[in-house]
Amino acid sequence: MIYLDNSATTRQYDEVNSAMLSAMTDTFGNPSSLHRLGLKSEKAVKSARADIAAAIGCTPAEVIFTACGTESDNTVLFGTARAKRRIGKRIITTKVEHPAILEPCKRLESEGFEVVYLDVDSEGFVSADAVAGALTEDTILVSIMAVNNESGCIMPIEEIGRKIAEYNKAHGTGILFHSDMVQSFGKVRFNMSLVDMASFSAHKIHGPKGIGALYVKKGVNIEPFLLGGGQEGHFRSGTENVPSIIGFGTAARLSNERFDERVAAMRSAKERLLSGLSEKIGNIRINTPNHDSVCSVLNVSFIGTRGEVILHTLEQSEIYVSTGSACSSNHSSKGGSHVLRAMGLSPKEIEGAIRFSFSEFNTLEEMDAVIDAAAAAVEKFRKLGSFR
Repeated sequence: MIYLDNSATTRQYDEVNSAMLSAMTDTFGNPSSLHRLGLKSEKAVKSARADIAAAIGCTPAEVIFTACGTESDNTVLFGTARAKRRIGKRIITTKVEHPAILEPCKRLESEGFEVVYLDVDSEGFVSADAVAGALTEDTILVSIMAVNNESGCIMPIEEIGRKIAEYNKAHGTGILFHSDMVQSFGKVRFNMSLVDMASFSAHKIHGPKGIGALYVKKGVNIEPFLLGGGQEGHFRSGTENVPSIIGFGTAARLSNERFDERVAAMRSAKERLLSGLSEKIGNIRINTPNHDSVCSVLNVSFIGTRGEVILHTLEQSEIYVSTGSACSSNHSSKGGSHVLRAMGLSPKEIEGAIRFSFSEFNTLEEMDAVIDAAAAAVEKFRKLGSFR
């Protein structure tokens, strides 16, 4: 099996599996309980929080556990809207965000908020100047993803953060800056002092599904999304998912310890595949920019084919890829990928798009096999297509 859908989810590290099994059998107490078993769970959660904070580049007190990246995104949008609605109702984002941002934005629009959806260029980037130009004194939040999950482009997050800080200082405003960092975590490092909030997910870094985190800078106050027993410093109520938190902490620690090695492995696999596809298959469009792009994503349009057919053809050889965001596939719309459409791709270019996404476990030999299989699949489809 050759797995190239790591932007959708990753295989858990063996160490994560072991840590979670131990947690389920030995550390199963409620962290809020005062007895010894509860204190043991509380200590394990504290340790995991510290490991995740170290990987993010913040303090443990700034890490809030959630159920997933989607919950983190929703918490930011609805929490900020509730906390600041008397100050302003303007939110700025981009046209290429994840549905976990775009869908809440639609809901907020129906509740009377103004949402500005910024354009991106042909490579998928939003400019910091465009963000700065959209800022007004009634703006309460800017939310821009760090790495696009389909194109792989790395947004100028630090530059945007500086522009927002400059505006706040000049106008006496308190505009908050959030970034969905689900796809950048473990692959790109940012100066977290330049953002106010950021979303993370464990299953993108070889951790378990169903656990995420939200970075909230010290001093930032938004309304909690879930109310109840007051866990997570009263910010996110609900009994902590201890086994998954421990698994998340283990994955974060391992990915952080091997950061350079992991990134180099992914980059090598990506470059080998890009080179081979470009050499062996004609009439393709590379949708991932050749600069400022993450090591883990390569998006290619095979013109004159249908991406879904190529996907299933490769699947017969146990090669697993995607046609775009897994989270968007349940909400597919006319015109295909909203990301590629915002980048200006034609319907035919969008129809033939495939996303290859890498992990540290992918090898150069695997990439050679994928190149041959993709070339055969594309040639077969194009020959059949010529008779239609």
